[in-house]
Amino acid sequence: MFYFRGVALNIADLLEHAVDAVPERVAVVCGERQVTFAELEARANRLAHHLAAHGVGRGSHIGVYSRNSIEALEAMFAAYKLRAIAVNVNYRYVHGELRYLFDNADLVALVHERRYADKVAAVLPETPKLKHVVVIEDGSDTVYETGVEYEAALAENSPERDFEERSADDLYILYTGGTTGYPKGVLWRHEDIWRALGGGINFITGEYVPDEWTLAEQGKAGSLVRLPAAPLIHGAAQWAAFGALFTGSPVVFVPQFDAHQVWQAVQAHKVQVLTIVGDAMARPLIEALREGGYDTSSLAAVSSHAALFSQSVKQELLGLLPNVVITDAIGSSESGFTGIGMVGKDSDHSAGPRVAFGKDAILLDEDGALVEPKAGAIGLIGRRGHVPLGYYNDPEKSRTIFVDVGGVRYVVPGDYARYEEDGTVTLLGRGSQCVNTGGEKVYPEEVEGALKSHPDVFDALVIGIPDERLGQRVAAVVQTRPGVTPDLEAIEAHVRTEVAGYKVPRTVWLAEEIGRSPSGKPDYPWAQRYAADHEPA
Repeated sequence: MFYFRGVALNIADLLEHAVDAVPERVAVVCGERQVTFAELEARANRLAHHLAAHGVGRGSHIGVYSRNSIEALEAMFAAYKLRAIAVNVNYRYVHGELRYLFDNADLVALVHERRYADKVAAVLPETPKLKHVVVIEDGSDTVYETGVEYEAALAENSPERDFEERSADDLYILYTGGTTGYPKGVLWRHEDIWRALGGGINFITGEYVPDEWTLAEQGKAGSLVRLPAAPLIHGAAQWAAFGALFTGSPVVFVPQFDAHQVWQAVQAHKVQVLTIVGDAMARPLIEALREGGYDTSSLAAVSSHAALFSQSVKQELLGLLPNVVITDAIGSSESGFTGIGMVGKDSDHSAGPRVAFGKDAILLDEDGALVEPKAGAIGLIGRRGHVPLGYYNDPEKSRTIFVDVGGVRYVVPGDYARYEEDGTVTLLGRGSQCVNTGGEKVYPEEVEGALKSHPDVFDALVIGIPDERLGQRVAAVVQTRPGVTPDLEAIEAHVRTEVAGYKVPRTVWLAEEIGRSPSGKPDYPWAQRYAADHEPA
């Protein structure tokens, strides 16, 4: 096999360095299958050659429409090897959302699981730029007439690494925000996204990794088995997986989030680092761990990012896993990493998601001026340095997330936080969901954390609804634990001990299940629709 020593901080190069360092080490495990680093690359190379033969090349956009699988990772790396761009497709999208994404992202090729063939067939006539389809066999019997079978495409092509030299300026796109409207493609340079999310910076010290071979060289000395529990269609799982592979660390997946399957995989593969998305995954994992009696002795760390991870839920998890280190990172698809906190058994139960800022993160007021870092000061999180270029195909929207402060460009996605006495910050939530009640701002995530700290509450979303006197009043959709008859007065009394009175929900709906994205992110439009269609409790 032909190898060259690359010279770029590029996603494909970084994987290839790990392949060269530990070719025979297991790279990815999913279900009953596993591949080594050498096998992962050879298969990605074969797919890349197949795509190239069908006109895919530098700058082409390739959709990846799949649950977690070895093939999904191979398809992403095949794109990057060609200097093309892999585009994540949310597998929960319906026809209109798929049509919008395929068109907005300028897809010319698509790799999808067979189970989605009927949806793809319905959209293809409306997306003429999409010329080539590859179908992953997944055990389903959905009929498809358009597309080349995935393994057949690989079998006919070369496993060699014989691609053109790449650049740190090659582009990466992550589509995000489909629960609050049509999705937006966040556009990054490879080096910037690597520095922001992929291990190109030490998140604790703020020091940059010195060169593109460092992570792979470190991986020769040993590795940690990691399990990202979120779907690969979201940045949290993509970059947990990419960052692990760059260091020669094996990655374990379950095809779709199931709490019992996660613990079975932890036990079977001696997983050492589990990556989750806040309460929405932690809650069912806690319940399954109590039910299942799984061996978690290999587990050293649980890391959460991309959604609220409330203190009460952290404490429950630590009660079951007292020897595990829990970290809580904040950031977004638009900003990358902005801060991290570590949680101990004796942490303040009432505290919100509290982290130490990364070296490039600050708070800004709504006029774009720096907020003085003093206790109680609230502002919008901004990050400088390695930040995205903007939103793909949306220059107007792009201009709304960047501000200039003293000649320095900051990305400001819209998340609010508060400075604390000890210099840390507490995440308050996305400003677009902020409830303005009688002139007071209430951030949903803070109230959701208070609700979920009550033992009868399993999940909750907080929204604002119209109020003649207050403008808006705080309301909540609540999911209680199975078999529990909720005492709403007791829950209210408890919440009043956690947050100020004006933040306490005045109207509450009970739901059998809270609406969330596949990664566990809150679906606030769903909560608004639920409230409109049901009588409050």
